[in-house]
This record gives sequence, C-alpha cells and structure tokens, in this order.
Amino acid sequence: MQPCRLLRTSWTVLAVAGLLMSGCSSGSSSSTPSASPKAANRQPQKKADAVHVLQPLPAALPDGLRPYYEQKLRWRECGIEGFECATLKVPMDYANPGGGRDVKLAVSRRTASGPGKRLGSLLVNPGGPGGSAIGYLQSYAGIGYPEPVRARYDMVAVDPRGVARSAPVTCLSDSQMDAFTQVDQTPDDQKEIDELVSTFKDFATGCQDRSGKVLGHVSTIEAARDMDVLRGALGDKKLSYVGASYGTFLGATYAGLYPTRAGRLVLDGAMDPSLSALAMNRDQTAGFETAFTAFAEDCVRRDDCPLGKGTAKDAGRRLQAFFTKLDKDPVSTGEDRKLGESLATTAVIAAMYDEGAWTELRSALQSAMDGDGAGLLRLADLYYERDADGSYENLMFANPAVNCLDLPAAFDGPDDVRKALASFRKASPVFGTGLAWAAMNCTYWPVEASGRPSRIEAKGAPPIVVVGTTRDPATPYRWAQALANQLGSGTLLTYDGDGHTAYGRGSDCIDSTINAYLLEGKAPKDGTRCD
Repeated sequence: MQPCRLLRTSWTVLAVAGLLMSGCSSGSSSSTPSASPKAANRQPQKKADAVHVLQPLPAALPDGLRPYYEQKLRWRECGIEGFECATLKVPMDYANPGGGRDVKLAVSRRTASGPGKRLGSLLVNPGGPGGSAIGYLQSYAGIGYPEPVRARYDMVAVDPRGVARSAPVTCLSDSQMDAFTQVDQTPDDQKEIDELVSTFKDFATGCQDRSGKVLGHVSTIEAARDMDVLRGALGDKKLSYVGASYGTFLGATYAGLYPTRAGRLVLDGAMDPSLSALAMNRDQTAGFETAFTAFAEDCVRRDDCPLGKGTAKDAGRRLQAFFTKLDKDPVSTGEDRKLGESLATTAVIAAMYDEGAWTELRSALQSAMDGDGAGLLRLADLYYERDADGSYENLMFANPAVNCLDLPAAFDGPDDVRKALASFRKASPVFGTGLAWAAMNCTYWPVEASGRPSRIEAKGAPPIVVVGTTRDPATPYRWAQALANQLGSGTLLTYDGDGHTAYGRGSDCIDSTINAYLLEGKAPKDGTRCD
C-alpha cells in the first residue's frame, strides 16, 4: 500500500505466539462451507476496456533466460533446524538477461515430511510488499501450516528482490526512521504541509542514494518472473502457491504472465490489480474504518473500554479527540521518544489487522489517556518492525519501493490532496485526513512507475481460489470479489469475520476447504462462505 504511514497489505509480525497473531480463535468457525449464489457475493464489473489487461508472456523460454532456469540450487544448513537455504540468481533486467547485472535472491525450504506422495513445492509469500517470505516460512508456514499440507509439499519461500535477504532496499538510518515515523501526518497549516512534503522528498532521496542500483527493478512483475525462474530451478512443472495480502497480487500476476504454468494457487486477502493508487488508498481507508467500527462496537459494550459507552460513532469521535490532543501535547513513553498523534494512529491501525489485538489495544489506549504511551508505542513499533535495540527491518523501505514502481502516484502534490480530503474523510472519519496526506508518499519518488492498473484474467489457468474476509481492514472484501471476477478461473471463498486474511487464523471451515484444494485439487464452489 502507498501511504506515508506505509500501510501495507499484510501483518508481517509473524511470531505465532506473538501479540497480534494470538487469539485468532475468537472469530473462528467450525461450520461447513455453504455455497451462496454468485450474485450475492460478486460485484458487477465496470467496462473491461477502461483498464489495461495483463498479457501472458510467450510460453517458449528465451535463450537468454535458459541458464537461469537451468541453474542448480545448492542447499545448505541455515541455522534453523529443519530448514535449508540456497541462493537463486536472476537477471536484474529481464530485457537484458546475462548483461552482467544479476540479483541474488535468498531461498529457503523445508522438505515434505511425509507420509503420502510428494506433490512438489508450495511457495508461500506473506505480502507487504516488503514482508520477508523466508521469515514467514521459518517462523510460521513451515511449522504452522496444517500437517497434511506440510507432509505432501516441500514448503518453499524466496525473499523477493529488494526485500530482507535479497538485495534489500535501504532508505534511512535508524535515527532518521525514528523521526520519520513521528512526522505530523495531519498538517494544520502551510508550514506543516511544507514539512510533510520535505519529509517525503528526503525519504525518496535517501532511497535513491542508498539503493539506486536496484530501485528501478523491484516491481511485482519482475518478482513474479523471478518466481518462475525458481519454479524451473526447483524442477516443478507448475507453480503451487499460497499468497497472503499483497502476496495475492504477486500470485495473480504470476498467473497472468504464466497461466499454463499455474498450479494450485490460493490468494488470501486479495487485492484488486485494476485499481489506481488513488482508488486503492481510498478503499483501504474505508477498510480501516470498517475494522475500527467492529472494534468500537465490541469496545463500548465492555466495562474497560477507554472510549466510553454509546455507539461506535461516539467512540470514533472520542478517539479523534484523543489524537488531536496528542498532536498538541504528546505523552511520555518511558524512553526518549514521546507518543504523538502519528505514532498513536499507527498503533491503532496496527491492532486492526487482527481482532486478537483488541484487548491489548484497549489497555494501551487507556494507559495513554492516563499519560503513559508505552503500550501504544509498542504496537506502533511492531507495525514498523522496529526492534528493541532501535533498528528497523527493511520492510518499510521495500514497501514504497515496490508500490511506487507498480503504480503512478496517487497525487501530484498537496493541491491534489486537498481536493481529495472530503472523499477520504467520508471513507473514514477517524483515519481519513491522515491517510489522504499519507497517500502522497510516491509523489516525489525518484524512479518513474513502470506499472499501471491492470485487469488480470489468466485465461487458461486452472481454478484459482480467491479468499476474502468481509471485515478485512487492509484488503477490503470487495477487492477479493473483483479479483475473483477478473480471473478467468477464479473461485471466491468468503470468510464472514474480522481481521486480515483467513487461512490459518482459526476457521476450521476455511482451513479444511483450502486444504482440500491444495491436497486434492478440489476447488470450492464459487461463492462458498464460511460464517
């Protein structure tokens, strides 16, 4: 996603025992899937000719790419029991393969544990963009995916170019990143607008200065092409894949480029690739409002709700008033950084990704209102992937690097933001102003966008399972509806619940349906719902 707050489409703090991935069972369902009519689950599409259609690449392998596809991966121990690691070489520029500029991508796997016939490799990606697929594999998917799936597949991950262990993009020092996260994102006057613009420019300049060599080659299309090179190096005829959040865009792009090489693809928490950056940011803003409303409705019924009693709208107004107070008078956190409006807003947004974090959010909000911002700061740090020693992971640099290359910027400057403020505030009274200004983060990007909004049809691909959660904050449900409609073989699986993504988050109905697809090739009936 695009905003300055660098909202992403996946929650990549993945420790299973960690705060935001715990408590998932509160929204689970053990019911069996129910098929509902397509008309009840899908939205009518606008004219297809209004948006570019992603075309497949030629099926024949170009001679210049053959050495990449035929390379032998050298697996080695990588310090985590049960996992192996290797390095995959891909061309920096697919228009000039073998031109002397290659990228080395980090790959990891856990081989199929058995029993049962091996089904090949199952590639996984947690989204972001910028989330480490290897971190996801080693911390969760390789040990936490259902045992029957791990028994039959080699679980495999590659950090996409620009991410984590694969030529990572870097933009700011840790201290600069601390300052960046605290910049006022709801400017009240021209001076504060100028300061925000300067912040965007400095961030972009930092990325160019530190990572200029790769900055123009971290697009989703290039990452999808890398996945096909990996498929070839692994010896798989088809690619089987589970992608979450932004990982759905990556997986759908793969299917669009290589429909005849697509195997069993699960796209969970789907994105709509046909949207402009402006539409995508505005939709996500509405998604966070939907999630906050669900949180607020739950909160106001509880005795410990820091936002008081009444309606969800009442709670939203009280939260807005608290943010305004923090804008003028930040509270202490027990360390050098104080909790101002920007960090507090990020903390609340972070907790919207998983309803298991609502208890922690209530407690942290109450403490902050009492003058102790440590709890909310912790939530914001988890979101930004800031470690206890003050260092930041690469996600918050890779995220805009990919986004700003994939789509032209949402806004050309502050005047455009001002014109759009009303629509963002309508989408979210609580978050709209900040997220409108945040969507200006690609405006001053040093590399011109190489992508554009595109329908992905993937004609000729086998059934592709698209999963949508009805109250997903980061990837609104209608995006799943749209992607399932675009894909020629898309089948929509719906989870009626809260939180971001659905597979492996506590719903027996969702998990058993996806497991049957991965293990037996049985795609659910289009329109299947898990309540």
